[in-house]
Amino acid sequence: MRLLFDSAKVLLIDLASTFALLVLVLLTRNVPLAVAFGMALGVGQIAWEFVRRAPIDAMQWLSLFVVLATGATTLVTDDPRFVMIKPSLFYAIAGVVMLKPGWMIRYLPPIGKELVPDIAVIFGFVWAALMFASSALNLYVAVTFSVVVWSSIMSIFAILSKVVLFLIGFATMRYIGYSRRRVREVPTA
Repeated sequence: MRLLFDSAKVLLIDLASTFALLVLVLLTRNVPLAVAFGMALGVGQIAWEFVRRAPIDAMQWLSLFVVLATGATTLVTDDPRFVMIKPSLFYAIAGVVMLKPGWMIRYLPPIGKELVPDIAVIFGFVWAALMFASSALNLYVAVTFSVVVWSSIMSIFAILSKVVLFLIGFATMRYIGYSRRRVREVPTA
């Protein structure tokens, strides 16, 4: 169970500013406040990594760039459509980045890196497909509905779709990893 939480923690940290923005819009209906908080959280996360001298992954830089660019545009123009369309841009760019074989291996514990890196590559492509589907859905909802409806739908879909895929991927890799480990441990005659 600890491996599940460790893997989930990295993913949630990477997406924290996006989730914070969606939830704050939903709770406060104050787009400038939510945008400013999301931008500050994104900058704070990168600053924390610098202070810790930890490596900053391409996905973290991508997330920060998209959050800052669309957030600044939303604040300057006072038009929430920029921040509403932001997830579509993020999801599409993330989908392209996730087409790189092996990107997901970073999220595996050491035993997973040893036993199921090939399965992580497959799930990396599944994640890319989810990102492209999320991009299309978000764009449709952003241009069709109000900011409150958009934040409700996308908050639920964004969280549920990623949690479901994460759990399916985790369970699959764990099952295959245990199977492979047992095969390695069987004594040969």
